[in-house]
Amino acid sequence: MSDRLLTLAAVQQGVVSIRDATRLEVDHNAVADLVTAGTLVRVRRGAYVLGSSWEPATPERRLALRTRAVLHARGSLVEAATHQSALALHGLPLHNAPLDVIDVCGNVTRVRRAADLRIHPTDARLAVQVVEGARTVPVDVALAQVALREGRGAAVVAADAALHAGAADLDRAVDLVGQLGESPRRAARAQRWLRLADPLCESVGETRTRLLLGDLGYEATSQVRIRDEAGSVVARVDLLVGAWVVVEFDGLVKYEGAQGRAALAAEKAREDRLRALGYEVVRLTWADLARPQRVAALVRGAVERAGARHVRAG
Repeated sequence: MSDRLLTLAAVQQGVVSIRDATRLEVDHNAVADLVTAGTLVRVRRGAYVLGSSWEPATPERRLALRTRAVLHARGSLVEAATHQSALALHGLPLHNAPLDVIDVCGNVTRVRRAADLRIHPTDARLAVQVVEGARTVPVDVALAQVALREGRGAAVVAADAALHAGAADLDRAVDLVGQLGESPRRAARAQRWLRLADPLCESVGETRTRLLLGDLGYEATSQVRIRDEAGSVVARVDLLVGAWVVVEFDGLVKYEGAQGRAALAAEKAREDRLRALGYEVVRLTWADLARPQRVAALVRGAVERAGARHVRAG
């Protein structure tokens, strides 16, 4: 009987409920044994995820699995995923948004919170769509909700990724903020944040770097092609500050083994070509994003060196 339950979970995108177990005549003790063995992970009362899906999942993917499991387990008691839970179901990255709270809408008259589940009143004005069997608000709606509640970082990281993937209409999201916002001041602020979104940004690290540079007073342009005197493309850089300072975000890249050494050599050669053309290169990591003073010093120094060099050259 347990095999049938696990087969059903696989069909249901890795989730299963206690109601499924009852229907398949798998008793609660057998389900408990599966949890003890790690075959199933209990994510909430009556809601389970396959261990094989849960263990390798990223934090965003785990939120998506928990959301999917709760929607399935609660059935008609909830309508659809909302806020960051909806963004997770749509496969978008999350930053500065809670990953331990499942947001859904349902038949309630005010927001109800029970431990890690938050149920919002269903808004008849908002569409609902199905993503791999799970009901969720569209990306545009979820972006507006997150911008209103979670702030700039959460809104722009998700919006950049959604726009880059062609999965969102920014104007629609901005309009929705005006409809959903309880306070005109809060709505105006959330709309301003969403308008910072850049479809050219290709990663969370690039988005966060761009926002930090803006906070430090620098205007950065994403994904700029640098050409040599003959017009050939030498590199496409993450961000360009001013005319001569390249800022690259380097995620957790490990230059190990033969392939790693080759990648490191290629990066060095690329940077040497950029410097030969007169560019300064600043490379930032995740750790640097938590140290804005260090970033400020690095970029300021690069801007000053570039300025001095091109004054002399002029």
